[in-house]
Amino acid sequence: MIVEYKKKRFRIKRYPETGNRSLRAWNAADEFLLDIVADENLAPRKMLIVNDRFGFLSTLLHDKEPLSVLSYHSQEQAHILNQTENKAPVDESLWLNPLDRWPENIEMGLIKIPKSMDLFRFYLHKISQSLAADGVVYAAFMTRFFTPQMVTIAKEYFEYVEQTKAWKKSRVMAMSKKKALPQRDFVHQVKTENGIVLHNYPGVFASRTVDTASRLLLDHLQIPENTQRVLDLASGNGVMAATILKRLPEAEMNLLDDFSLAMESSKLTVDGKNCRFHYNDNMDGFAPDYFDLIVSNPPFHFEYETNIEISLNLFKGASRCLKATGLFQVVANRHLNYKTHLVKLFSDVTVVAGDDKFVVYVCRQPIPMG
Repeated sequence: MIVEYKKKRFRIKRYPETGNRSLRAWNAADEFLLDIVADENLAPRKMLIVNDRFGFLSTLLHDKEPLSVLSYHSQEQAHILNQTENKAPVDESLWLNPLDRWPENIEMGLIKIPKSMDLFRFYLHKISQSLAADGVVYAAFMTRFFTPQMVTIAKEYFEYVEQTKAWKKSRVMAMSKKKALPQRDFVHQVKTENGIVLHNYPGVFASRTVDTASRLLLDHLQIPENTQRVLDLASGNGVMAATILKRLPEAEMNLLDDFSLAMESSKLTVDGKNCRFHYNDNMDGFAPDYFDLIVSNPPFHFEYETNIEISLNLFKGASRCLKATGLFQVVANRHLNYKTHLVKLFSDVTVVAGDDKFVVYVCRQPIPMG
């Protein structure tokens, strides 16, 4: 889609691509932040952008050489795609990982407020440590997603918190005069019934307990004989991988997730001599017919969006990488009706368990792709 900024036209795409034409790579909250930056009186020497999911802000503001905190592998790919598409330099030295030590003396922070309030608190904690004494942070959101907790969290870190008037159904919170705060550990731990300690960074799915869907899958888990290679697909905090390793301690366990904080949570949770961690949004790096067992509680939310295209792409990867004698086991919300998609990829798709909300599928015999 085309957007104009400072008399220039930019083409901004989503990564991964979507067939839903109603989904854009930016919204009015992004545009509001651009208007703030466009005010010459606010032009900073050192800018930090957080949660710029598709690289909209970093691409349009590339001439200011902003630092960008990238939390997802797919987010990195979106930045590369859009900067390349618009002939902006791709400078990975300007990218920061959420767990990096962020540079000091940041004069302006731009944040798209994430859905997870724990993650919002984490981002504000990090940026307040890096912000110059007279620095300011602007956090944008669509008004329909507003919660008073946003303001409560902002006031934990800043003396002054002000909201703008609504513009195109979006608002911006301006935060300044940072507070002095002690260091804190953001890793939350949960001990399961079978003694596994789950470690969770902010924003990781089901960080306070073992979610009902994963528990349902594990209660009905089937493991083929002579299983040697296992993949926990969209691994989150690693609860499924850690549970399977208790039964298969000698197996090669692979964990894949698009979210860097989920990947780092998995590394703290899962302890095994043959564990391999893959920070990725797809399965292109795996050989065909590789796994004996693949398990997944796949995502279908993209922040506030409901989007099953992400899961469907993972299912295609699972079909390609599963051995003919292997099993792909997936748990999902019943209303998503994934069976209509799975039967196109596997010859045998069986419902083995379920309740009012969730259903567990066991898939066998991958269909060769043309």
